[in-house]
Amino acid sequence: MRVALVAHPDNPEYLKDLFKDEGFQLVEQECNNESEYINLLKDADGAIVYLSPLTTRSIMEASPKLKVISRGGVGVDSIDLEAATEMGICVCNTPGINTTEVADHAMSMLLSLTRQVREQDALVKKGYWADKTELVTPFRSKLVRIAGNVVGIIGLGNIGKAFSTRIKGFGPSKIIAYDPYVDQTTADLFGVQLVDLDSLLEESDFITIHAPATEETNHLINDEAFHKMKDSCILINCARGPLVDPTALFNALKNNIISSAGIDVTEKEPISSEDPLLTLDNLIITPHTAGSSPVSRAEGTRKQAENVMRILSGKSPHGLANPEVIKTIALMKADNNARWDGFNSFDTSLNV
Repeated sequence: MRVALVAHPDNPEYLKDLFKDEGFQLVEQECNNESEYINLLKDADGAIVYLSPLTTRSIMEASPKLKVISRGGVGVDSIDLEAATEMGICVCNTPGINTTEVADHAMSMLLSLTRQVREQDALVKKGYWADKTELVTPFRSKLVRIAGNVVGIIGLGNIGKAFSTRIKGFGPSKIIAYDPYVDQTTADLFGVQLVDLDSLLEESDFITIHAPATEETNHLINDEAFHKMKDSCILINCARGPLVDPTALFNALKNNIISSAGIDVTEKEPISSEDPLLTLDNLIITPHTAGSSPVSRAEGTRKQAENVMRILSGKSPHGLANPEVIKTIALMKADNNARWDGFNSFDTSLNV
């Protein structure tokens, strides 16, 4: 069986060895436009893809043999899930591989902003601690403690829960969360109180976002949301860029509607060198690296490959983002649909 691999700077050689050792034919190609992407996927049984290029309905319609698409990480927002499900294509991800890294990154951003690490470091390296102490001394009254303040978490999934365990040690007065898909019994296990979104925005001194990018969450944080926050609030986003309206974020930071922010993601990536967000001193931006470490990348690469091999071998993947596709595949096999025709190894009763 043929597996398509979108060329990526981080594709290690051992990824190719994994497929070769299991008897799969791996084809790797750069995809800079839709035509190149279709050319790569048109004869593939499985595919390994990334955040770009987007895997659209038209791409999948041009790939009649495609049975599984595997994407690294938790998010699958670059793939048209509805279209994949309709066509009987499994969309797999690798949940949990970077939970630790993202929670750590969000924590480090919050600490950097509350303790103004960047600003103090810059002045000290200019020699101002010794030569212009009047510029350094004011920091003693600007720094913020986390203890005694309210921490709000938007999205209490694996990463949101991991963040709650980290922040708890800093002694916040309480940890609150907004997540309509989590019950209070689960939240209680992490010392978190569930609240509605407006209450979280109004009460929190620090807000961190760990929710997926969906139609429901698109621009969840907008002008209205920023005006509900305290003017001393610090916002962290290590989830997905589209959750925060970038124009609203710029206005909120520029006009001191909130204190500061740290983001690892932007609505369009990479962010343009001309984007006005880059002019703000009260904003930290990192280049979508929150989930990165040698450990998470190695584990993610292995599981991403195993997702494809498992589906094509009739086994359960590490993560299936569209479990309803199993019903579609069962119907397609019954009708001898070309995509799954003769593919008897796939068990439509898989526990996913």
